[in-house]
Amino acid sequence: MKANRTMDFLHYSALLSAFIGAVYVVNNFLTYIFDLPGLFGTLALLGFGVFETRSQGYDSVFIILGLIQTISFILAFFTPALILRRRDGERDEVLLDSCSKVVVSFAFWSVMLIGIADAAISFVRIEGLLPNIVGDDLALALGKPALRGAYVHIPLLLFGMLIALYRRGADFIWLALLIVFGELLIVITRFIFSYEQAFMGDLVRFWYAGLFLFSSAYTLVHEGHVRVDVLYANFSEKGKAYTNICGSILLGIPLCWVILIRGCWHETSPFNLALLNFEVTQQGFGMYVKYLMSGFLVIFALSMLFQFSSYIIRYINILERKEENIIHGGS
Repeated sequence: MKANRTMDFLHYSALLSAFIGAVYVVNNFLTYIFDLPGLFGTLALLGFGVFETRSQGYDSVFIILGLIQTISFILAFFTPALILRRRDGERDEVLLDSCSKVVVSFAFWSVMLIGIADAAISFVRIEGLLPNIVGDDLALALGKPALRGAYVHIPLLLFGMLIALYRRGADFIWLALLIVFGELLIVITRFIFSYEQAFMGDLVRFWYAGLFLFSSAYTLVHEGHVRVDVLYANFSEKGKAYTNICGSILLGIPLCWVILIRGCWHETSPFNLALLNFEVTQQGFGMYVKYLMSGFLVIFALSMLFQFSSYIIRYINILERKEENIIHGGS
């Protein structure tokens, strides 16, 4: 009974960490993009301000939206308890796996589409063809990071989200193929045609960063990360389960939360600052995607948070199956 309570607590904690992480990220962008009160802003309006000093300047609609934001955090605490109460049989690790797959699939498709579109715009712009295609005014506007981000990148992000809702799979395989093609194109154009532009290197770096950061969760669940197996390889199955649970709790989940909190805690935090200002590093006519690469770390932390939480539940199931086999074997 005591062991079951411990496992239930670990299960609840894993689900809570994942759900709070998702709610925190979503509300972070709602708060700073649409200037909603957020959790702390709503508490400040109700007279319970701790971290938030803004207590005025919101109309009734925004206050209601702030209350919805606050309720979403409360639901994140109660939903794991509801899942545990309705559990019948083995603990469900598929839910968190599916959430991680949706997040990663959304990120891969968005990065692939934005990379192609932004590189194409940069190419026709540097060759002086853009005004002939879209007109002088729009060509000038597309040279501004905020407009390109709002009217090119964000629609493609939404399109990538729609694709992710209807498709599951290892989409980064196609991204890896595009990276190889991009590198090959650079080699051919540089050494055969003596042609090279800043956007070509930007595109490869953009896709490389997405490939390595987004595929981390997939690699974790398929045991693909490199282990220094000095001791672990000789552990029993039970010992490996305890090791993975403890590693996820003490190292994995805290790392993800450090990234999310340090990067998204305030409007001036590194990720928010880059994303809200469409930050770019422009080398000549390079791509305008640096701000999105800050967002890569948010996707990395959130997908790994889901996956570490799922990892804990998976190894709890292994331990409980072992315990059940011992009990039935003994009887």
